[in-house]
Amino acid sequence: MVLQQGSITDEGIQQLRARLGSYVRTRQYGTGPWNTEVTRDNIRHYCYGIGDDNPLWLDEEHARKTRWGGIIAPPSFLYSVYWCSGRVGGLPGVHGFHAGNDWHFLRPMMVGDRITVQEQFSDIQVKQSEFAKRIVITYSIATYRNQKGEDVARCKGWQVRAERAAARERGKYSGVEHYAYTPEELKRIEEDTLKEEVRGAEPRFWEDVQVGDQITPVVKGPLSQGDLLSFVAGTLGGLSHRMALKEFRRHPAWGFRDPQTGALEAIARVHERSEAAQGTGIPAAYDFGCQRMSWLSHAVTNWMGDDAFLKRLYGELRRFNIVGDTTWVKGKVVKKYRDETTGEHLVDLDVWAENQRNQVSAPGSATVVLPTRESREI
Repeated sequence: MVLQQGSITDEGIQQLRARLGSYVRTRQYGTGPWNTEVTRDNIRHYCYGIGDDNPLWLDEEHARKTRWGGIIAPPSFLYSVYWCSGRVGGLPGVHGFHAGNDWHFLRPMMVGDRITVQEQFSDIQVKQSEFAKRIVITYSIATYRNQKGEDVARCKGWQVRAERAAARERGKYSGVEHYAYTPEELKRIEEDTLKEEVRGAEPRFWEDVQVGDQITPVVKGPLSQGDLLSFVAGTLGGLSHRMALKEFRRHPAWGFRDPQTGALEAIARVHERSEAAQGTGIPAAYDFGCQRMSWLSHAVTNWMGDDAFLKRLYGELRRFNIVGDTTWVKGKVVKKYRDETTGEHLVDLDVWAENQRNQVSAPGSATVVLPTRESREI
């Protein structure tokens, strides 16, 4: 399948540099921000899309008894509002790969909140890469606010821009094939999946946490087409028919024409169709970066319990997670301390996504505010 072939040129880089500091048009998968209101349905659809059944997000009776007084949205729900990934445009026909996020969460999102977002192009770097010769990394910072004008979260995102032809020629991932699981491996994956623990109403007190404590892994996989479609439905949305055609006319590099069907397809089909992914140098369809980042958040919020607050989440998307791969999201406590300025009792964790080949595809970290036995509040 032939995708538009763009080049990284000195002129294109110069044009990007001239836009540093400008504000980005916030568009999600061909639309504007997707879920702009925090509703029970939107939260539910997002949670179904990432496989998170935490009752704090889904069970009104359970949530009413918590310190929040009702259902709140998981922190990573903000990906369903707008996916901050350093997408700043420019370099038409040059592929973009979401490469990481650094989230700072400031307050919970309650049912009824309305969220707006503003994103600013913050940095650009040019590097040489084993994957595709010269690459460009673009950075942006997004601020999410509620209807009261309060900052809900700030997020730094970055994206790698790589020439599709160069990536195919280099063939860094040409040796990667769909993994052939044994029946025993599949049984273990299912057993590990069902071992997931949601801390829920039982507080995880700061005093009880020790450096070296490990979190119960959250297992995602083997990744299926259904997993990807459910994630898109709950998080990203999209355009169809006349609305999609108008978008293709405005931004020709946004899509490609399927040679078999004649249909116009969005470039995001690389996440669902292996033929499209192969046009970018990746052997098969692969997950969304914000999907895997959501899994990191899922594992941490499972561990911390209802009374805690996820203050920071950082992750680097270093390796492709193709259809058929299985991901274990793991973590361990590396530090516990009291912030003398805020009075918060904090725990730092290393978190990471690890596949069935024992490769770490997304290293990261998190900071959690925990309740204490003395106050039972954070």
